[in-house]
Amino acid sequence: MSYLLHLLILFDIYFIVALSLNIVVGYCGLLTLAHAAFFGIGTYAYALSVLAWGWGFLEAAALGIGFAALASLILSFAAWRFRGDFFVLISLSIQFALFSVINNWHKPGDEVGTLTNLTNGPYGLGGIPRPTIFGYEFVSTESIALLFTAIAGLFTLFCWRLLASPWGRMLQAMRDDELAARGLGKYVRLAKVQAIAIACAMASFAGVLYASYISFVDPATASLTDSLLLLTMIIIGGVGNTFRGPLAGAFVLIAIPEALRFVDLPDQLAAELRLLIFGLLLIGMMHLRPQGLAGNYRFG
Repeated sequence: MSYLLHLLILFDIYFIVALSLNIVVGYCGLLTLAHAAFFGIGTYAYALSVLAWGWGFLEAAALGIGFAALASLILSFAAWRFRGDFFVLISLSIQFALFSVINNWHKPGDEVGTLTNLTNGPYGLGGIPRPTIFGYEFVSTESIALLFTAIAGLFTLFCWRLLASPWGRMLQAMRDDELAARGLGKYVRLAKVQAIAIACAMASFAGVLYASYISFVDPATASLTDSLLLLTMIIIGGVGNTFRGPLAGAFVLIAIPEALRFVDLPDQLAAELRLLIFGLLLIGMMHLRPQGLAGNYRFG
């Protein structure tokens, strides 16, 4: 039972990330490779806030959300003038820049959380406490699963109401034909800023949940490998609808690696097989069903 609850917790976290990435990719039509960096911002914001500065869960989550939304302006400004391959390359450079900051803001011997050793570099941060909200500490796996599932449900409702609104329909119009949307008097630049800020803030909050559950973070949570994995998740699941595509993508992301655990293979071979399967799924999906398992929007 604990194993199934563990999978449910991971599913909730990645489902929130998939919902956020769906806003940028599925509704704005902007393919980004920087999403894991904003997820990493959330993990480190929570870890540093509670370990080094003694903050509570809600304050730490607010810091992660606010900082990710602010950092998203770098990506938003790029989206003003660039689309397609150029935007992908710019998002890739942002991914590398943010990862480098997390990985290299480290000075041996200095206290963690100071200006000279903010992130502890490649050594990561351990001993992160579980979330405490209004005096109640969510320690058991059951309580965390209940909390995270409720949060994932709230984000689903939020995205459903947001993307079904006239603002969400404007994003789709901008995705399909930006010049036509401008011709109708829509301020697409502001819409891009808002959409990317919301998506990055959601990814950062998912990072907060991840750090509070795993109790350890390192720069790998903000790596390019994770960005590609997250992008693979929504491409396989599908984008362009509120939650069906992200739901399918998060399920595939959790199900395939866990299914491989039951195959009697050496650990190194199992890891390589996992990457191979994801790669084959991505290639096959782009050829056979570009809109994904449950998506509406076609990439090609």
